[in-house]
Amino acid sequence: MKTYDVTLTISPDMTTWPGDPPVILERARKIEEGANANVSRLDMGVHTGTHVDAPYHFFMDGKGVDQLDLDILTGPVLVFEFGEQVDVIDAEALNTLDIPVGTQRVLFKTRNSQQWANQEKGFQPGFVGVNLDGANYLVERGIRLVGIDYLSVSPYKKSRPTHEALLGVEMVIIEGLDLSKVPAGIYQLYCLPIKLKGADGAPARVILVGE
Repeated sequence: MKTYDVTLTISPDMTTWPGDPPVILERARKIEEGANANVSRLDMGVHTGTHVDAPYHFFMDGKGVDQLDLDILTGPVLVFEFGEQVDVIDAEALNTLDIPVGTQRVLFKTRNSQQWANQEKGFQPGFVGVNLDGANYLVERGIRLVGIDYLSVSPYKKSRPTHEALLGVEMVIIEGLDLSKVPAGIYQLYCLPIKLKGADGAPARVILVGE
């Protein structure tokens, strides 16, 4: 069995969503300055790097990230890879995947992953995302968890329609995955977001285990 860590590394120079809080990671206490131990301070938005969206992200009465079902966040998952020519994941693109009946979890690997593979810095507004048409397709197929290899599951500046369709049925969304080294196939997913009370999202450590 092989384990893939598909989590982005948190650092002050990492790519973040425009307008989100920057990452501040610094030592508040330092051994070299006389402290008994090094103690670091972290300040960042909850949608930084690899993270999970909770329904409260777009619905005022939605569940917080601490209320998400761990049975959805762990279990078998299918990783699908789209070619370079796919600019948006719509119903037509999804229909070509032949997703097996009963599938609950899907992750989408796109050309977005090349940014992580090449260690490119800076936000890329032309990233591949799932539009409303695609989101409705996933809802109709009974998908319970969807993940993608960029900082948003939806195309840039079209966040609300896709998120409302998915989060409206309490589908779990994982964003900011690094799937650059992961071949398409079936894996065991382990996604554990930080348990932040009532929060609209949380950073997560995500791994895939497969043969």
